[in-house]
Amino acid sequence: MHSLDVNTSTFQSVVIEGSKKVPVLVDFWAAWCAPCRALKPVLEKLAEEYQGRFLLAKVNTDENQELAMRYGVRGIPNVKAFVDGEVRDEFAGALPESMVRQFIERLLPSEAELLRRRATALSAAGQGEEALRLLEQAQALEPGNEWIKVDRAEILLARGRLEEAKALLDSLTVLVRDEPRVAALIARAEFAGVDGEDVETLQKRVAADANDLEARLKLARHYVSRQQYEPALDQLLEIIRRDRSFGDDVARKTMLSVFNLLGNQGELVARYRRLLASALY
Repeated sequence: MHSLDVNTSTFQSVVIEGSKKVPVLVDFWAAWCAPCRALKPVLEKLAEEYQGRFLLAKVNTDENQELAMRYGVRGIPNVKAFVDGEVRDEFAGALPESMVRQFIERLLPSEAELLRRRATALSAAGQGEEALRLLEQAQALEPGNEWIKVDRAEILLARGRLEEAKALLDSLTVLVRDEPRVAALIARAEFAGVDGEDVETLQKRVAADANDLEARLKLARHYVSRQQYEPALDQLLEIIRRDRSFGDDVARKTMLSVFNLLGNQGELVARYRRLLASALY
């Protein structure tokens, strides 16, 4: 079944949750409305034709006035398209089939997006190489789609292909690089592949000379690579307290990278942001 009647009690499960899988077109209508009666068979025909690529949900506004008010329905028929739980687009009035079809086509994922979604599922199932193959196909279809690059970089990083991941991340525009997910990936790449002296040797250097800031910085990077964020931030904070200018302010910049890696949520980040501010000012 590709079309069904929904009401206040079923709207959440059918429309909001359902639109996280496929687009859901909600047709707000009423029995007395002549344009509604003209549009309804067009929508139902297209719902059958597209065979589940979108779902048609029909809401009788006379019986579900709360829903009509909640979504700002001022005239009917009013068709609202939900994607990922939110209204993505809408139209009012009884449009001809050709225009309704164009409206639907704008909502449906592209071939590249479908490949990207399959790749995400494969990656989650541990099939990283197959996921990368699909993402390369998606990138060929949409060379300018930077989120495909982000997906590829994430998988490459997880598989230890650091230089390839960094090359993709470096190619992103500033706008995308500032997105929280991407900033975290860039931070992960920055701390991946830590080499040189081991943790025990660096700890001994710091114990022997508290002002060995180079050892503290290397130690902090090791801690981050092991996901031991609190001791890493402690070392970076101590560098700032002892010499803010060390390495062209590298400790503060590294702390900010760790914050990006952790995201802006959580008590740990909030606490160390306060400590950083106190050390600086």
